[in-house]
Amino acid sequence: MRNLVVVENPRNWRLHMPGAEVVAARDYLTKPEFAELPQAKIFNLCRSHRYQAIGYYVSLLAAARGHRPLPSIATIQDLRMGSVLKVAGQDLDGLIQQVLKPLKSREFQLSIYFGRNLARRYERLALALYNQFPAPLLQATFRRSRSGRWRLEAVRLVGTAEIPEEHRPFLEEQAGRFFARPIRLRRPKAARHDLAILWQEDDPLPASNARAIRKFCTAAADAGLRPTLLTRDDFGRLPAFDGLFIRLTTKVDDLTFRFARTAQAEGMVVVDDPESIIRCANKVYLAELLQRHKLPTPRTVIFSQDGAGAVASLGFPCVIKQPDSSFSRGVLKYETAAAFEAALPEMFASSDLLVAQEFVPTEFDWRVGVLDGQPLYVCQYFMAARHWQILRHSEGRVHEGASRTLPVEEAPPEVVALGVQAASLVGRGLYGVDLKVLDGKPVVIEVNDNPTIDAGAEDAVLGDELYRRIMRWFAGRLEEALA
Repeated sequence: MRNLVVVENPRNWRLHMPGAEVVAARDYLTKPEFAELPQAKIFNLCRSHRYQAIGYYVSLLAAARGHRPLPSIATIQDLRMGSVLKVAGQDLDGLIQQVLKPLKSREFQLSIYFGRNLARRYERLALALYNQFPAPLLQATFRRSRSGRWRLEAVRLVGTAEIPEEHRPFLEEQAGRFFARPIRLRRPKAARHDLAILWQEDDPLPASNARAIRKFCTAAADAGLRPTLLTRDDFGRLPAFDGLFIRLTTKVDDLTFRFARTAQAEGMVVVDDPESIIRCANKVYLAELLQRHKLPTPRTVIFSQDGAGAVASLGFPCVIKQPDSSFSRGVLKYETAAAFEAALPEMFASSDLLVAQEFVPTEFDWRVGVLDGQPLYVCQYFMAARHWQILRHSEGRVHEGASRTLPVEEAPPEVVALGVQAASLVGRGLYGVDLKVLDGKPVVIEVNDNPTIDAGAEDAVLGDELYRRIMRWFAGRLEEALA
């Protein structure tokens, strides 16, 4: 995919940006060779982006052509809206006060070049603003009140003519970093699409370990994709890609959801899609969904604080689940009614509804991995030592039970079939369905988006083919999107 830097007059261009072509704005807007490009990333560095100015039309027509403009029309419009700026200032208020506290002046202007600032002490703030308003060149203005608190006053797009001479080497360095590919394990022969893989090396409970991520990158290249690893700090780079594969723990009130929602709005192929995150991240929704479609589950009650008495019908011990619990956190077992009642006030501190489920001890849980309605892998996850869950959290450490992966065709057919059926109620993406077998019959515990895929565990049967199947699915979806 070509990187095009679009400016009004390339003859006045004095910057060196390896990895990008400099194009005149009128050429980009009028010449067929650019209009007919199947794919391109457009870095719009025009001086003016006001409504219906040439810079505005560069981003507008880029979107119409299926190219990926930076800034997008949405960002250009956001920068014009005082309400959006106010919300951004509120969201970043804590960081603003922390970073600007040492300053004694009444006003401060922050230059942001591809998400970075020359001064390291302002780098977090520059990146946070870039993630709010993804654009190559920005200037933010802050004003200090008489009480000493700083306020975000304005954020605007700037042209290259406004860049001080002493800043130009830094800008060139950041542009080169931005255009570079940090992860390229193997160069594909005919890569047509760019795939972002959202993953954080220091994530305490990652959806994939480092070895699995390397295998995903290799499989992506084999499938004709160019893989790039992104972290949470790279939100502003997202529009430059065709697809997004999230390998961080997803939450609705988390940046992972914003990645997914933005990717979908940009027309990208995304796993996990925002609808799947919403549905799987809330156990109240899942309990209602499974009950409505009459899929077998352990006996389950959705209850409010006023209706807590309904939990007694399950008997004790019973399991109480916070709606957004994950990795066994927020899932607690209460042995007696007295213990349950004593914990009620704390239970409802973060949610008005909770899920109670009968306690059904088993040696292991089944996990059926499902991709686009087809079973992908089947695992048995055994309980952690001296614990009733597969993960035991103790003093900041996580203790995990053993696992065993089976060929799909050797797993109990009724377990696989129920797993696929449960996943189909959520969507057509990638899911991990947890089940137990009670009295010889499978029951659904929950459906997970963003299922764990670790090298040495879930890939124990298929090996590298597991990663290739997922990446081939991405490639196929991207081809369909362009058709």
